[in-house]
Amino acid sequence: MSGLETAPLSKAELRREALARRAAIPADVRQAFAERLAIEGVAIARRAMARTVSLFWPIGDEADPRLLLQALSYHEFVTALPVTVGRGHPLVFRRWAWGQPMVEGQMRIPEPSPRLPDVQPDLLFVPLAVFDRRGFRIGYGAGHYDLTLERLRASRSVPAIGIAYDCQEVARVPEEAHDQPLDLIITERDVIDCSLAWT
Repeated sequence: MSGLETAPLSKAELRREALARRAAIPADVRQAFAERLAIEGVAIARRAMARTVSLFWPIGDEADPRLLLQALSYHEFVTALPVTVGRGHPLVFRRWAWGQPMVEGQMRIPEPSPRLPDVQPDLLFVPLAVFDRRGFRIGYGAGHYDLTLERLRASRSVPAIGIAYDCQEVARVPEEAHDQPLDLIITERDVIDCSLAWT
């Protein structure tokens, strides 16, 4: 893997380097991954016996889960998107299907209209900047997903699936006590079962 690192100095440096690699991915690879993701993601949701699935609206050059969102809706899953309520707070989730109204959220990312109902997801597809095979991730610094997964997992098992390109992998993410690991990571070439790293 071209992004493999052995001695990162900080999360910020790992993030900066991984995002630079991600920005260089050509358009045809991005489109092929979006199509692969729509197939793999539906299969994962079925295996997890999920009913309500949260995704995310991509920003910049993130891997794009919008085809997956449409595929999940087609297969009669309830789909949702996260809503940011403030730094230091868990995300909330609103039911959203393709074509329903959106508003600009606090982070200037499109979010479902407040008129749409809140839901509790059974399965989350999660964006990230950096990951390792143990399931630890580096996001964009706000900690929203760690807080959210901690809250959701306090009462039940809620799988979290990372979506990323191979070039975003590093040998080891410097984890902290509050970090919530991912269960799987889907890349353009692989589906990584993070539990295998602990065996």
